[in-house]
Amino acid sequence: MSADSYFLRTGPTTFQPTSLAEGAWSREDYHFSALAGLMVHVLEENRGESPLQLAQLSFDILGRLPFAGVDIRVEVLRPGRTIELVEAVATIAGRSAIRVRAWYLLATDTEAEAGTSAIPLKAPQDCPPRDITTIWGGGFMEQLEAREAIPATIGRGATWLTSPTSLVADEAQIPVAQYCALIDTANGLAVRRTPQEWAFPNVDLTVHFFREPEGEWVGMDTSVDWGATGMGITSTVLHDIHGPVGRALQSVTLRKL
Repeated sequence: MSADSYFLRTGPTTFQPTSLAEGAWSREDYHFSALAGLMVHVLEENRGESPLQLAQLSFDILGRLPFAGVDIRVEVLRPGRTIELVEAVATIAGRSAIRVRAWYLLATDTEAEAGTSAIPLKAPQDCPPRDITTIWGGGFMEQLEAREAIPATIGRGATWLTSPTSLVADEAQIPVAQYCALIDTANGLAVRRTPQEWAFPNVDLTVHFFREPEGEWVGMDTSVDWGATGMGITSTVLHDIHGPVGRALQSVTLRKL
C-alpha cells in the first residue's frame, strides 16, 4: 500500500484504495471526497488535447460506498467543439455507486469583464491551524491540514484545507482533480450538530467553476441550513489562494442517532 496516495491503479479503469481514502462516518466505507477526486482525475486524463475547460460537476451518490476496489468508465454524452457533456460511473462491488456528469466549455478571453460578488478569504498562511480531528476520524480526514479563515460556529465558518496526498500513486497529478478531492469535506466543516448526535450525509455534490482553481489550498466558506422535515443544504463558496473560484452545493439527509 502506498503511504502517500489515495489509490493504486490496478488496471486501465480499476483502482484499489489505500487507508488514506477511509471515510469519516465509517472506516469500512470510502470518504466520498477521495472518490470524487479520482473520478475527476479519470475524466481529465480522458480529455487528451481538448481545448475545453471544466465548468461544472454534478455527482449523485447512489448508495453506500464500501471500501473496495473501484472501476470507473467514461462516456461522452454530448460531443462538441465549444460545449461538451461527459459522464463517468464508478462501480464498487458490482454496483454502480457514483455517477458524475461534467460540462466542459470552450476557453475564451473575457478578462476585461471578469468579476464576482464573493468576498476573498484571508490567506491560509495568515489563518490559525484548525484541528478537524476533534470532530471527524478516518484516514482521509486525519491526513488533512486545516486553517481557520472564519471561526466555525453552528452552521457557519470558513476553512482552508490542503493535503500531502496524491490521488493515484506513480501518476502525474492533475491540479483540478486534486482540488476536487477536498470539496466534499465542506459538509463536515461547519456542523450544526456533532456526528455523534446526528447523521447528516450528503446524497449529492454539485460544483460550478467560473475560473480554474490554482495551487494546493482549497478554501471553503460554508453555510449549513437544516429544515424541519429531515432535509438540509450545505452551500459553499470555493476559493484558491487568488480568491473565489466557484460554488458547491450538497443535499443532506438528517437522522438523529
